[in-house]
Amino acid sequence: MTIRVIIVDDQNMVRSGFAALLAAQSDIDVVGEAPNGKVAIEVSRSTHPDVVLMDVRMPEMDGLIATRALLDPPPGVVHVPKVLMLTTFDADDYVYEALRAGASGFLLKDAPTADLISAVRVVAAGDALLAPSVTRRLITDFAKQRPRNDQALRLNGLTPRETEVLALIARGLSNQEIAERLVLAEQTVKTHIGKVLSKLDLRDRAQAVIFAYESGLITPGEQ
Repeated sequence: MTIRVIIVDDQNMVRSGFAALLAAQSDIDVVGEAPNGKVAIEVSRSTHPDVVLMDVRMPEMDGLIATRALLDPPPGVVHVPKVLMLTTFDADDYVYEALRAGASGFLLKDAPTADLISAVRVVAAGDALLAPSVTRRLITDFAKQRPRNDQALRLNGLTPRETEVLALIARGLSNQEIAERLVLAEQTVKTHIGKVLSKLDLRDRAQAVIFAYESGLITPGEQ
């Protein structure tokens, strides 16, 4: 299946460069570009991409506002793409809010070409992706917050095994690593993750990590 992508960045050279890299892949089709968030919404609604590569800082409408609009569309709009945020700085203040808005992850603009291509495929497949430096910043931010009681109460709907799987997701373990840790088949782990996301009404692993910290299930520094 071909992955349909649109590229959103206020710098024409950046858009052109990313478009050339992605279009050269046999399984990726660049179906549109946009110089700001406002145009990105229009292009996305007309081209129905699987993944939107979204710059954070742009004129007219920034990537955070556009991401919220794409992932929480008005009545009548049924297409909801995955959003992969692009940023120049790993300490960007929008990281936390964009992930809470439903972005599937963050990638630094200076990441290797192979990482960009892989990121698009990972996000299109429904997984989440966070650059390691962005993850460290995110956890640091969580350390400054108190657990949200409403999130903690939602944990009660999970079984002990599902709670255990959620905690391991938040610690950054892959499905295979979770399977090895819990001595389970990898498919069983995938089933547990699916139930966790469904019960907690979460889009993907990125939101699962946020939930685990906000609820107090995990605290920064835990192993």
